[in-house]
Amino acid sequence: MNILALEPWYGGSHRNFLDGLIRHSRHDYYPVTMAARFWKWRMHGGAVTMARKALGALEEGFVPDLIFANDMVNLPAFLALTRGRLAEVPVVLYFHENQLTYPLPEGRERDHTYAYINYLSCLTADRIVFNSQFHYDEFMEALPVLLRAFPDYTHLNTVQEIRDKSLVLHVGMDLEAHDAYDAEYPPHDWGPGMKPPIVLWNQRWEYDKNPEAFFRLMNRLDDAGCRFRLILAGEHFEEQPYEFEKAFERYAERILHYGYAEDFEEYSRLLHRADLVVSTALHEFFGIAILEAIYCGCHPLLPNRLSYPELIPPSLHRPLLHAPVLYENEEELFQIMARILKGEERPLPVSTLRSIPERLDWRRHVTHYDDLFEEVGARRTVAVG
Repeated sequence: MNILALEPWYGGSHRNFLDGLIRHSRHDYYPVTMAARFWKWRMHGGAVTMARKALGALEEGFVPDLIFANDMVNLPAFLALTRGRLAEVPVVLYFHENQLTYPLPEGRERDHTYAYINYLSCLTADRIVFNSQFHYDEFMEALPVLLRAFPDYTHLNTVQEIRDKSLVLHVGMDLEAHDAYDAEYPPHDWGPGMKPPIVLWNQRWEYDKNPEAFFRLMNRLDDAGCRFRLILAGEHFEEQPYEFEKAFERYAERILHYGYAEDFEEYSRLLHRADLVVSTALHEFFGIAILEAIYCGCHPLLPNRLSYPELIPPSLHRPLLHAPVLYENEEELFQIMARILKGEERPLPVSTLRSIPERLDWRRHVTHYDDLFEEVGARRTVAVG
């Protein structure tokens, strides 16, 4: 199949996802992308730019059998601007995140404009895909609330229409690329299994990942006499969160890496060198960074909510003979971490950890996407015929 891929936020995890899909899929793609900045403007005005780029692709001879768009595309606007050429082409809409439930900083009110763009795009698409069951459930719970916020003609019946054409398909990842950087380290170097253990933060340095709770935990462990070292990686933007600045002051001599890893090799080596990865996130639609760390051998400690329970096999939620993976609250997280750092509980074996996300490696997982695209394309062909 020929697939026109629309990505107005071509950066970070969005870029990695699209690149991985294109590289491993059995279909052919024409990516239409825009730089990953000014997200509100992308949702408002990106459709104009993307429509012009798409029409340019058609002029070059590309004939799409399917359109694959993400949640930041204003799909009705895009299709209106290309209706003379793409009106009969089926559309799969993929939700990495959504603007109905994406958490906001304290004191900021939600602008329903962007949530309504998501809603209109859902009505327009032939199939809708969410990257986790948690994401799907949260979106469907929030959608009637959004519609009831308007004075009349709320069309609540459309919620069921959207449900009927939605499904869950986890993100694909290029996990095997990390294998090249799984190496043994000499005794004088630092790496996994050495004392004291290395705790990893590799998520974005933003409020929704809740760094305040993470450093509150580490400070409490430090006050209790638990020994550890830190890797503080992850992407951050203009303003560095205050919590990281304070952590640097307190733990400078125990921080083995501080800041964004500039290339994949450096990032992967950091993951392989850590022992534990902790999430205190307030919100997580999927959790790519955590799954990458798990694949590289980090024992995870994750809240028993959000998307995490569905990503971890039930048998490993509280495994026998090894430390738990999911925790209920900050107190339980502290107790588990203290036992691990003191050597009273053992992390899961690396072989077990690697097996947790293996099914999501693109080399295995891409067939689910390819089959879906063919199914949607075939259905539209039959309908038109």
